[in-house]
Amino acid sequence: MKFLTTTVAALLTSASIAGACEITLRSSDTHPDGYPTVEGVKAMAEEVREKTDGRICIEVFASSQLGEEKDTIEQTQFGVIDMVRASFGSFNDIVPVTQLMSLPYLFRSVDHQHAVMDGPIGEEIGAAFEERDLVALAYYDGGSRSFYNSQKPVQSIEDLEGMKFRVMQNDVFVDMMDALGANATPMPYGEVYSSIQTGVIDGAENNFPSYDSSGHAEVARYFTLDEHLMVPELVAMSKVTWDKLSPEDQQIIREAARNSATVQRELWAEQERASEEKVIAAGAEVIRDIDKTAFIEAMAPVYEKYVTTPEAQDLVKRIQETE
Repeated sequence: MKFLTTTVAALLTSASIAGACEITLRSSDTHPDGYPTVEGVKAMAEEVREKTDGRICIEVFASSQLGEEKDTIEQTQFGVIDMVRASFGSFNDIVPVTQLMSLPYLFRSVDHQHAVMDGPIGEEIGAAFEERDLVALAYYDGGSRSFYNSQKPVQSIEDLEGMKFRVMQNDVFVDMMDALGANATPMPYGEVYSSIQTGVIDGAENNFPSYDSSGHAEVARYFTLDEHLMVPELVAMSKVTWDKLSPEDQQIIREAARNSATVQRELWAEQERASEEKVIAAGAEVIRDIDKTAFIEAMAPVYEKYVTTPEAQDLVKRIQETE
């Protein structure tokens, strides 16, 4: 397969670097060097190297060198590579519980998300990965998605009535927009700028760094900080690799991974702040402190449609009740 050929080529280039290490673990990321997730795994690698006196090395292959997320997840399951950083969304077909993390307004805030994922519920979700030959090591931030548009400040659910928003090609997102009284328009990300500019759509939804880097702030100056979606990122190891490690080395790696989550989250928060400041300086208007009660209550039919089993209903309830 093509992606395996790419993987082998990339791994061979690192052979000389790995020569000094007794164990070399290879980790994949689709994001470029310097991105918070890449730097998070690098921080993990540094801690592991120090605690093992250089015996265990982790090499991070950024920029999709080893393949796109779904390909590298499969490679990690089979032990072709050792670690992968990927969004929960890419695990949906492999670990069904991850689908619940795409429910709108599941998390009240970033702090709430951290409390859930770093606690017993996160441990429970992590256990589901082992059944698919993956060991969940750490949960990273993937940012929160909010609405932005070219027409007016959106301060209430009534303001969304009849507006046209680009969403990802995802049934949950389409149903979310319907429940909010807006019109969902799935389209490729690359078409959003011109579609807002020409009035085909009124706006879209994403996080501050994407809103900034895409240039969408230039054509859609009203950004409503409703944070309707927060999908965690995961650093996972192949169970094939994990089982070859001693219990002591497993503990070192697990602790380093969890510590790296703090690094990654801080870097992500810095990136969000920098992007927010940049778009505001350029003329964007950020609508904050909105009452999300009506938005959340409007999701009842969406949850009824997608949270169908008693187990899923219980998990959602426990997530919502987490302080």
